[in-house]
Amino acid sequence: MKITILGSGTSQGVPVIACDCEVCRSEDPKDKRLRSSILVSSGGENYVIDTGPDFRAQMLNHHVKSLRAVLFTHEHKDHVAGMDDVRAFNFAEKRDMEVYCSEAVEEALRREFYYVFSAKRYPGIPQVNLNRISKDESFVAIGGLNVVPVEVMHYKMPVLGFRFGDFTYITDAKTVEECEREKIRGTKILVVNALRKEEHLSHFTLDEALAFIRDINPEKAYLTHISHLFGTHEEITKLLPENVFVAYDGLTIELAHDC
Repeated sequence: MKITILGSGTSQGVPVIACDCEVCRSEDPKDKRLRSSILVSSGGENYVIDTGPDFRAQMLNHHVKSLRAVLFTHEHKDHVAGMDDVRAFNFAEKRDMEVYCSEAVEEALRREFYYVFSAKRYPGIPQVNLNRISKDESFVAIGGLNVVPVEVMHYKMPVLGFRFGDFTYITDAKTVEECEREKIRGTKILVVNALRKEEHLSHFTLDEALAFIRDINPEKAYLTHISHLFGTHEEITKLLPENVFVAYDGLTIELAHDC
């Protein structure tokens, strides 16, 4: 199984429009962060977690020619806004796109992309099959990917993280109940959000993310969903213990077995 970080930035991305801070002016490619998303390649199939506003660019950047399914973490625009572009895969692969999401995300998709679900279907619109998922049940996505949903709280909004074998992806978390942490324990690679050093209402700070990592105790952890207020990639790296790293766009993580 291979994981590719398609985007490691927060809702505004980095650089931020009209910002002239040190991070936004950085020439380090690792400080250029599209909206948070990952590509999971397993069993000869590709799966994307979240289609944010940068979904089209992410697919082009990584030359993705086949996509079996999309899994959504939650309904915020920086995680769903690019869903219309799955129609390119409909055309190329002559099949509907399988979409896995919670009831709340389904409601948002039906509202935001009403034309996809209209009784009068305009030619060329995305073709999707909605599959309802929840924190209460693991499932096998089409193509054979085994998925364990993990609920975290984004202030008062439930968000789904996902575990695939020895890999777990958590974004937009502020709190995680013990029963959900138990689903993660034993994972070897953990990717988790860390917005910035200062307190935030709905996202882990650096200290909170590091405390969560210590509790889960993976072999390696990577920080994602990073704000320009956090610092440059180089500056953040200096703050981290030896088994924790800063994720960046284009980072690939290889695991020994598909799942």
